[in-house]
Amino acid sequence: MSTTVQVGVALDWTPNTNHAGFYIAKQKGWYADAGLDVEIVSPHVDNYKATPASRVADGSCMFCVTPSESVISAHTWGDAPGAKPKLVAIATLLQDSTSAVVTLASSGISRPAQLDGKTYASYGARFEGRIVQQLIRNDGGTGDFKESTPPMLSIWDTLLKGEADATWVFLGWEGIEAKQRGVELNAFGLEQYKVPYGYSPLLVTHPDTIRDQPDVVRAFLSATARAYEWAAAHPAEAAEMLLEAVVLEHQQTPLPKPLDPDVVRESQAYLSSHFLDASGRWGRMQPAVWSSFVDWLSDSGLLTRKVQSRHPQPGTLTTSLDGLRAGDVGERVPREEVDVAAMFTNDLLPDPAA
Repeated sequence: MSTTVQVGVALDWTPNTNHAGFYIAKQKGWYADAGLDVEIVSPHVDNYKATPASRVADGSCMFCVTPSESVISAHTWGDAPGAKPKLVAIATLLQDSTSAVVTLASSGISRPAQLDGKTYASYGARFEGRIVQQLIRNDGGTGDFKESTPPMLSIWDTLLKGEADATWVFLGWEGIEAKQRGVELNAFGLEQYKVPYGYSPLLVTHPDTIRDQPDVVRAFLSATARAYEWAAAHPAEAAEMLLEAVVLEHQQTPLPKPLDPDVVRESQAYLSSHFLDASGRWGRMQPAVWSSFVDWLSDSGLLTRKVQSRHPQPGTLTTSLDGLRAGDVGERVPREEVDVAAMFTNDLLPDPAA
């Protein structure tokens, strides 16, 4: 590219090892070499008032990091208020699942069925509460629990303080932080309880960006893939580089609390085996993983017309999180209406032969 292109990347959480490739690519100058001036936007800058997907939707960022549910939701929003562009996943940051619903071991809640009657600290997403509900039911519970919505960036602390009984975390980040603090967790992996969870986190963009600026997307993905592949091969060096790069990137808006070097080092070592597929490539997504998760959402009755709202309005396709879990979900979205192939593409990732 003959001119430098401004690129924003909206993170799904404050900087952590899931995001290492973005910081490493910038620190090593690989984005600059590709003609990209990349800004990494952490949600702490506005205390998560804007979601990562909304930053892509409004054009303030070219890319964002989200779970696959955000993409599926965008493609099945239908006529509900607050229509969203049909975002497209262009890479997966991790090849396999490293997240789980967790409880404090000290709580005595050692299996999902014991969450009946308890409080789950929620991120307030459309499918989240009902996925947890199904997780509980798959273990023999009724799925009757309270879904609280603390401030987004305080959810983990809510669990640690005993103000909630469970929440959903990345074992490679919060799980390692808990271990380092001597806090024992009980972790309920979704696959363990017959939930074929999709890719998370993903790198996502607007479909118009793919149409109008494919060369920019390819350049960004090429540098990012190079960085993640380097991090997988050099976890110790990657940890030190991430610690340094995060401070440099966010000098104007420092993190609420600095990264813990010991957590970063152990986490980077843990994730080094999760970044790449069996052929040593970063970002590639398997159609079967996408289809399996969407099929499960459909078969479990979670693909429905109504969407969550803090202020649901009668006569609209909105309801509360409690309403969704109680069955106020509207009509089911026919599975044949959901085009999984439109939700993701591997076509912009680097060609392994190149």
